[in-house]
Amino acid sequence: MSAGSGRRPGEPGHPEYRPAHERERVRIHPPGEPSSKRAESYRDSPVRFGWRLTGFLAVLLTVGLMIGVYHASFRTRIGPAQPIPFSHRIHAGVKSISCLFCHNQAAESARAGIPPVETCMLCHSRIIVTYPPIERVRRHYAERAPIIWKKVTKLPEYVYFNHSVHLHRGIDCGKCHGDVAAMDRIEQVQDLVMGFCITCHRETGATHDCFTCHR
Repeated sequence: MSAGSGRRPGEPGHPEYRPAHERERVRIHPPGEPSSKRAESYRDSPVRFGWRLTGFLAVLLTVGLMIGVYHASFRTRIGPAQPIPFSHRIHAGVKSISCLFCHNQAAESARAGIPPVETCMLCHSRIIVTYPPIERVRRHYAERAPIIWKKVTKLPEYVYFNHSVHLHRGIDCGKCHGDVAAMDRIEQVQDLVMGFCITCHRETGATHDCFTCHR
């Protein structure tokens, strides 16, 4: 019992008496913290946690969207590195060179064909001859060594596809190969699966006979 009060410390009316809810706040927060700050922190902590969680989720969503945009807009425009850095964007886009100038077999045979070094030299025997990649092309030509390009567009071996048939039917190269004129390094942008081919055949009124593609 405290002198002068006549009441015990735990009884109402004693100078050191505190209600139960204030005693609980004191136990939760550091003892050196002011009482008003303890009470404010006690009331606002769930709100602060909610705002922090919302901010974290917003950042996570933003990063996810940025990664998605990157894969959708840029990744498909960057194909595998080739032995000579050939830009389809420059040749087919800026210079408007026809696909058939280099892939001249496409209109006459099943395969589009890869242009020989001699085709490159039709232009680059005189154009930017000192540019390092072109110097490598000219070296291949002088040594009669073919350039081994990396294959990009892959079609299952059990599927028969004839480029000339499609070209003579008026099918644009971009239907399968995408917007090549906008690509520096070619990337396969379309999965050449059966559903894709059947949909195109239906749209153009072409045959659905199994043996047309599976021979």
